[in-house]
Amino acid sequence: MTENKQTTPYELIGGKTAILNLVERFYFFMDSLPETSGVRGMHAADLAAAHDKLFKFLSGWLGGPDLFIQEYGHPRLRQRHIAFAIDEVARDQWMLCMNKALNEITMDANFRENLSQALQQLATHMINQDG
Repeated sequence: MTENKQTTPYELIGGKTAILNLVERFYFFMDSLPETSGVRGMHAADLAAAHDKLFKFLSGWLGGPDLFIQEYGHPRLRQRHIAFAIDEVARDQWMLCMNKALNEITMDANFRENLSQALQQLATHMINQDG
């Protein structure tokens, strides 16, 4: 009897270590690129809490351990971000950081593109202000 186990995006990206690296690089770019100062300004001076929450969210979102839900409950992303004025510019700054970080993680090119598109849709869903 052959087991038919489906591989999750969490496994495809490389699990915990890869997600930690992705989040580290994401916040490195957010903290260092002048063109992302708008989205950086929405964050606390110390990015440790944001880093931890994004790692935990991505872990579950990609099919790994539901760390965010275990600690904070349902993500309700739009509700959690409603206090921030997020427009297309902020979304694009966020995606610039994420795409740069994704490009530094070893993964299949098609998977990277699909992941980027899914994150783009998620980031677009956060928009709560007109351009």
